[in-house]
Amino acid sequence: MAPLTVDDLLPLEEYVARRREFFDAHRRYIDRCRRVRIGPQLTLVFENRRTLWFRVQEVVRIARLSSTSDIRQELNLYNRLLPGRNLLQAALLIEIPDETRLAQEWSAWRNLSGEQLWLDVSAEQFPAHLVTCRPEDRCVGTAHWVQFQIHSDGRALLADVNLAARFAFDNDIYRHKSALLTDDLRLSLVDDLDLSHDQEAPKELRLAA
Repeated sequence: MAPLTVDDLLPLEEYVARRREFFDAHRRYIDRCRRVRIGPQLTLVFENRRTLWFRVQEVVRIARLSSTSDIRQELNLYNRLLPGRNLLQAALLIEIPDETRLAQEWSAWRNLSGEQLWLDVSAEQFPAHLVTCRPEDRCVGTAHWVQFQIHSDGRALLADVNLAARFAFDNDIYRHKSALLTDDLRLSLVDDLDLSHDQEAPKELRLAA
């Protein structure tokens, strides 16, 4: 998946003038094609060039960035979130409903690992890989990033909308499955795999050999 460049972005004034239009389109796209709820507390939001374009445009707007070098610096950060070859990449968001019990609630997620989360397609499972929860990655909107390695046979399964597909999580305390994935969401993820077929993952985010 080709990285975003400065030329992909709108000038600040043009973006600000059309922000409501872009915001509404982004929200509809996320809801239809990129977000998966797994029970009441977990959400996956899958990243691609379109989602990151909006993220970067918002950073430029909020920070009022005008220097090309400053914008390139932001792009270098955000482009690391694009999926590499045979990978799907998502932010894993954990919702804590009762902030008065924050310490107790977080204890359930202290030993989070990728193997507790997987994609299930026609009884074949594709476990997640927990990429990172570094402080610098929290700055771009989430504490956890996960990847799913999907080989060519798995891509064919995901593309067959007649086969049941859903995400699931089980850490012995929290056990939930998502609703069946919609056709729009599945085909959007297949597009990620197709666009990333010849793209290597950024060095910082490659799966361990």
